[in-house]
Amino acid sequence: MAVLCLQACTSTSPSPSPSPPTSAEETTPAATGSTGSTGEAPDVARLRPPAGGSFLIRGRYPFAPSVCARPDRPRLLARYPGTLEVQRADDGTLELTVTLAFEAYLQGIAEVPPSWPREALKAQAIAARSYALATTDWDGEEGEPLRTPICATTACQVYRGIPVPFEPSVHRWYAAVRRTSGEVLLFDGRPADTVYFSTSNGQTYGNDVVFGSPPLPYLRPVVERDDGASSVSHWSVRLSFDDLRRFLAAAGEWPAGRSISRVQLDGSTVTVSGEGRSRSMDQGTFRDAVNVWGPCLKPGRYPPGSLPVTVPSRWMTMSSGPDAVVATGRGWGHGAGMVQWGAYGKARRGLSASDILAYYYGGLRPQPFPEPGLIHVQVASGLDSLRVTPSAPGARLGGEPLGTGVVTISGGDELTVTGAT
Repeated sequence: MAVLCLQACTSTSPSPSPSPPTSAEETTPAATGSTGSTGEAPDVARLRPPAGGSFLIRGRYPFAPSVCARPDRPRLLARYPGTLEVQRADDGTLELTVTLAFEAYLQGIAEVPPSWPREALKAQAIAARSYALATTDWDGEEGEPLRTPICATTACQVYRGIPVPFEPSVHRWYAAVRRTSGEVLLFDGRPADTVYFSTSNGQTYGNDVVFGSPPLPYLRPVVERDDGASSVSHWSVRLSFDDLRRFLAAAGEWPAGRSISRVQLDGSTVTVSGEGRSRSMDQGTFRDAVNVWGPCLKPGRYPPGSLPVTVPSRWMTMSSGPDAVVATGRGWGHGAGMVQWGAYGKARRGLSASDILAYYYGGLRPQPFPEPGLIHVQVASGLDSLRVTPSAPGARLGGEPLGTGVVTISGGDELTVTGAT
């Protein structure tokens, strides 16, 4: 699945997604106010947005010492419709969950650019809807709350809320969600596990090969010839031995200070040699070391060019020279299900969303299926504090009017809410 990052925003961004009905408060633990109340300090605060509105969130994470050349303290900057639940974890940090209408959740998914062809967007919307229902084991009636939460990262599918700053082109994605409302891919009467990824190496792979799970008839290998417009359809990266020894040493995979003179790839095993010793590791370990430590220790050099990461996929060959190894490969992603850039190419060729989905998912085509009314999305954890700004008057904190000013929620020994009026 593609990775999109949150950007800077303004508090006047439009909020096209509807806020969830009041029943959102009935599907999560009881709301609390500030710690100024009597009794034991609460560990949860819930904020409900104004009608048709949203919250602008600025989140701060704890400072952590870093050996990176340009340490970047992570931050959360986002706009969410729906009810916010801020919970203090056992370690004093904050966890943020958004409860919102299911269709509003789909509108906030950021997996492909909204500028893509309409049929590709519709195919992505149906795949995202099916995936969300399958992975949360949805089996309720139309409009019932979906009680199993879903994450907001590539571990599930990327949810960013309302774009910050607002991007007018996102209305094309909203339209794709609306036009496919209630459409799901089904297998044996249940939502199919419609996994997807960015770019192939010329084919897809079965779920049993990629995930080690029992083979599913709708996740079988297919040939891919339509994802050539992707910037990672073909890629090449040069890794100097001097840089590589630093990355592998930082990852604990090579002795510090020892030079490297040769790197070989045999199947899925990478063998690194130098100064009379060698070290073999699986390709995933090698890629992780380079992708994590490259941009940390050499941020101006890695990843090179327009590559999303330094070594995008396992589908590669390696050529070792006198002072560097060159990795040449194709694709980005796990390799099972729909190829997102392939869907782009097929839509450009005139295929419908239904035909695109049928190609990747064993002939499955969209069918109507009951949708939940509300979904819980776990959007962040490990936060020090949050600054929350409602988009308009009418927001509430634990049932009390919130006002329009900034509210700060802090963790630590107890949950503290300040600035609420």
